[in-house]
Amino acid sequence: MTQPLTLPDGKTTVVLLNIAYEAWSEGAAPGLGPMGNPLPAGVFDTNAASFGEYGWRVGIWRLLESLDRQGVQATLFTSGRIAELNPESLKAAQGAGHEIAPHSYAQNIIPALLSAEEEKANLDKTLDRLGDVVGRDALHGWLSPRCTPSENTGRLLAESGLQWFSDVFDRDQPYLRDDTGDLVWLPFTMDVNDLPVYMKHGQQPRRLLETFADTLAWTERHEQGVAHLDVTVHAHVFGRPYGAWVFDEICAEVARRPEIWAPTRREYAEWFRTNGKQTR
Repeated sequence: MTQPLTLPDGKTTVVLLNIAYEAWSEGAAPGLGPMGNPLPAGVFDTNAASFGEYGWRVGIWRLLESLDRQGVQATLFTSGRIAELNPESLKAAQGAGHEIAPHSYAQNIIPALLSAEEEKANLDKTLDRLGDVVGRDALHGWLSPRCTPSENTGRLLAESGLQWFSDVFDRDQPYLRDDTGDLVWLPFTMDVNDLPVYMKHGQQPRRLLETFADTLAWTERHEQGVAHLDVTVHAHVFGRPYGAWVFDEICAEVARRPEIWAPTRREYAEWFRTNGKQTR
């Protein structure tokens, strides 16, 4: 069994706040939209495309306001195309202390579907586009669309000098692998995530708040710095008022509980690299 990490400053729980800040390639649309009836094959879903644009047009600003109001930091899983569509939002997020994390050039470009050469080109394009806005030195990690990497993803990220990689679900704590050097494999949890809970399974927004509270209560009774909990909302989904209040409530709870450590993913990876290295 993995030994529990000793968290900094007497903290007992890790909560990672994330905003999925996504865009699709020209002529592509989200696979999930607000309408339940599918269109015939080959018909472009203009409804889903419009729904997806809400994130970079409106939703991101509401979520950044919540983070500012509650005084907490988040990691923004950001499509490279956002740098073209709304660069000012990235500058505002970076200026407020949030981490900009590359999330492919567009949501429809999934590493598992690419050759090694195509994946390297997509990685470079994503880093270039985001780097042009926030600076290449500000980019430290990676999350793939659908959290679905290829067998080459970890190696390519390590070769590009990135520090963390979150397309992993196989354990509670961060870890290192011999084949990717100092790249921290930082697990991602889907339990408090608006896309599967609300969009896919049709639960009420309040369900995320309940799951967060229930999971936190469990960790306080039975865990000591072992597991971390991701709280993830999408700018085009819970960036809307019906979901933004849930994110705001969770951020407020995180801010007022001294036992919770809520770093950005970069901060967590850097701390782990110094204080908690484990290899498989």
